[in-house]
Amino acid sequence: MKSAKQYLEEANKLVTRISTEDAIAAHKAGNGTFVDVRDSSDIAKSGTIAGAVRVPRGFLEFAADPDMQFHNPALQKDANLYLVCGAGGQAALAGRTLQDMGYTSVTNVGGFGDWKEAGGPVED
Repeated sequence: MKSAKQYLEEANKLVTRISTEDAIAAHKAGNGTFVDVRDSSDIAKSGTIAGAVRVPRGFLEFAADPDMQFHNPALQKDANLYLVCGAGGQAALAGRTLQDMGYTSVTNVGGFGDWKEAGGPVED
């Protein structure tokens, strides 16, 4: 059996995490698709990264699978995907799931609070 801590440790080893500053630079350069994996109620309270695709972690597999009726066309297996959540844990776990599904460029941006505090562009 694996614990939540073990899942998170494995995800953090396999999914690259970049600094908030590097993530903001990638966003400004238009270098990929930003995905907020938090629940809609969390996003409603704080906002999200400007232009981010909103896919709750609990729905990720359905949105990421092109054979599912719920596939989100913004999620392409060869796209640069930058994942954000509340603190970085859900983004890491979501990134690991996407890697398992064949996504080749998945990056953990960390927490939205850090993004906002660093002056990254936001929207409601």
